[in-house]
Amino acid sequence: MPVLCRPAVSVPEHTITQDETLDLARRLHAGHAQLPLVLRLIANTGVAKRHLVQPIEQTLAHPGFEARNEIYAAEAKARVPAVVDEALAHAGLDARDIDLIVYVSCTGFMMPSLTAWMINNLGFRSDTRQMPIAQLGCAAGGGAINRAHDFCAAYPGANALIVACEFCSLCYQPNDLTVGNLLSNGLFGDAVAAAVIRGTGGVGVRLEGNGSHLVPDSEDWIAYKVRETGFHFMLDKRVPGTMEQLAPALVDLAAKHGQDARDQDFYVIHAGGPRILDDLGRHLEVAPEAFRFSRATLTEYGNIASAVVLDALRRLFEEGGTPPGSPGLIAGFGPGITAEISLGSWTGDHPADEIRRETVHLHGGPVPVRVPAVPVPAALPAPTPASSTPVPAGLSALTTPSRPLASPNSPAPAKAAS
Repeated sequence: MPVLCRPAVSVPEHTITQDETLDLARRLHAGHAQLPLVLRLIANTGVAKRHLVQPIEQTLAHPGFEARNEIYAAEAKARVPAVVDEALAHAGLDARDIDLIVYVSCTGFMMPSLTAWMINNLGFRSDTRQMPIAQLGCAAGGGAINRAHDFCAAYPGANALIVACEFCSLCYQPNDLTVGNLLSNGLFGDAVAAAVIRGTGGVGVRLEGNGSHLVPDSEDWIAYKVRETGFHFMLDKRVPGTMEQLAPALVDLAAKHGQDARDQDFYVIHAGGPRILDDLGRHLEVAPEAFRFSRATLTEYGNIASAVVLDALRRLFEEGGTPPGSPGLIAGFGPGITAEISLGSWTGDHPADEIRRETVHLHGGPVPVRVPAVPVPAALPAPTPASSTPVPAGLSALTTPSRPLASPNSPAPAKAAS
């Protein structure tokens, strides 16, 4: 099964503390009728410090939507390469080993996507598939993991790279004085993250199942209004209570895969705010400590949108992971209201059911080696009805790439390990 390897995360060098944020709010919005409410909401976020792609003086200025988007593109090209290199190193792979790039971001716009620039400049093959995702917001980190998982399950032996690039500070709107927007000014931070999903081998989370859930009639609870000055963040007061609807979805999905969402050895949860984590913990009946990785991300970096789940996962790796076979749950929440949920278990290097031992005879005598139990094809074959892994819904575009994945004379595709 595919394995989600150790993420790489980078935050910009400019910082702002919560105390500095509160002082700015008092100074900039002294006459605001709801300033006491805004200050209380920001103080309750649990965010101690955030990182910004520009100094605060430049962040507070608004040079226009076009200028901001140019900053987004320039900063993405400057900051993504190092994170990608580190993620590839963690996975023990090279850029040319990657078959799909999933790029997620909701804080700037590029067409073609940054994926095209990455392929042209960072050593990826020209036939690398591209999947940019722009409109899932904070849920996109979980969504990227799930879509990459689907791809690697459909094409055994394939490897996928996930990149999350979020410069939330470029969405600051100095003239938008709604409470939701003012709260966002004290909640969101900037970060770039990347992780590899290996088709075979690897250390990390063995991905075993995934699913999505949409809360009915909640489209306007988290949204962007696109205006002349750019993206305006809209946040409904009902958002903090969404765990009442989403927690049962996590329980149901886990049950379909023979797991109990209330009894996982690790949790990697999108930290939209402290109440999201508190309520989810209450509904799942788990201790606050279970969400310690997500809380640490929120405290040290703020809500870094789609990059939250990758940073929380990084912290799990830094703690040493969990014993092999330990079950875990990953969940991202965002606009829609959408939940993207992954189930898996911790695995060490070359799990036993994916690796077999063989002996090769060299000039110096027999040498034991480990090889994948599922042979990695020289060319990635398209799934066939005989494959034990069906093509997931929504991947039809990926099954018809610009070049054939296997020639008519290629050997029959290997089946995925059950």
